[in-house]
Amino acid sequence: MVSRRTFIVGVGGALALIGAGATWRVMNTPQTARAPWQLTPGTDFDPRLDVFRHAILAPNPHNMQPWLIRLVGTNQAELTCDLARRLPQTDPFDRQIVIGFGCFIEVAAIAASRRGMRMEVEAFPEGTGEHRLDARPVARLHFVAQPGLVADPLAELIRYRRSAKVPFDLARPVPANSLVTLAGAASDLIRFDHTRNEADLQALRALATVAFEREARTQRTWDESIDVLRIGSREIDANPDGIPLTGSLFEALSLLGADRVREEARNPQSSSTKNQIEKYRQLFEATPGFVWLTGLGNSRSHQLAAGRSYVRLNLLATQLGLGLHPVSQALQEYPEMASSFAEARRICRVETGETLQMLARIGYASSLAPAPRWPLEAKLIRA
Repeated sequence: MVSRRTFIVGVGGALALIGAGATWRVMNTPQTARAPWQLTPGTDFDPRLDVFRHAILAPNPHNMQPWLIRLVGTNQAELTCDLARRLPQTDPFDRQIVIGFGCFIEVAAIAASRRGMRMEVEAFPEGTGEHRLDARPVARLHFVAQPGLVADPLAELIRYRRSAKVPFDLARPVPANSLVTLAGAASDLIRFDHTRNEADLQALRALATVAFEREARTQRTWDESIDVLRIGSREIDANPDGIPLTGSLFEALSLLGADRVREEARNPQSSSTKNQIEKYRQLFEATPGFVWLTGLGNSRSHQLAAGRSYVRLNLLATQLGLGLHPVSQALQEYPEMASSFAEARRICRVETGETLQMLARIGYASSLAPAPRWPLEAKLIRA
């Protein structure tokens, strides 16, 4: 899952105003964009809607939230992909988008258990395109009442899950017993692993930095991030997806025009891009460990399974008081990233026939605000 939340953008006019002593008492934070995390029940008592109010909080690439939900009958639902919300430059085969759907499905299954329902998943019931997703369903979900079903204990953590895009505390390594607990996120299709020595830790820190810079220096892949920057609270509330930029500086810059800020950030050779690369280098250095998920294959079923395992990993980390931050640049499958992808496979001990599906930083982090989300109603197809 790609995360580039804190861009350092140099817009001289705004900085000059701030430096000259203009009164920028900007305390605004997004309001409606974070409301879905409150999990306020809707007026409809259909338990599926409660399930999906939880599921829309799942992690997903670039926070694009590509899911569309159609309720079918009284106990089914169909998921399709909003094809305009894919990431064709950095995710040309839609692998990461499918992983995001796996996250959604697993959160839905966890939430369904709270309502005494088992959720059965029929993946790609009408097949799928060879290389890209299309209009056919990603999954059909069947909700089956099961008296006496014990709720998944991870259900209580859904609203507290975060992607920790912050430096971790290097003085607090991840305990070995916590790694044993996190291994419980694995499945029949997905293997869990983690850094085991200093050499691998240093290698992955360096690899993450190289891969981030490669994406930032490649115009078309960098544009894909710039196009979905949401700058300042007003724009984030209006479009609660993509990469949010908040704080007093970005509130001030937004007054000059968000499009202007995006254009300033678009140049891969600019000082703002250089600053962003350096910021992420420092972020990767502040990493006491990495964890990853390896698929025993790379079918769409393996990709969905990777998403289901990843969100369980994220929730387990939350339960343990740990932060998890997906670092996906080196796993992207466009030509310029091929050497980094091969190096990631080597460091992570991926065998022939397997696919490295997810790589993430892990450690102890400060508390974080939730990411923006569209309300459930925006994702329902009612026709």
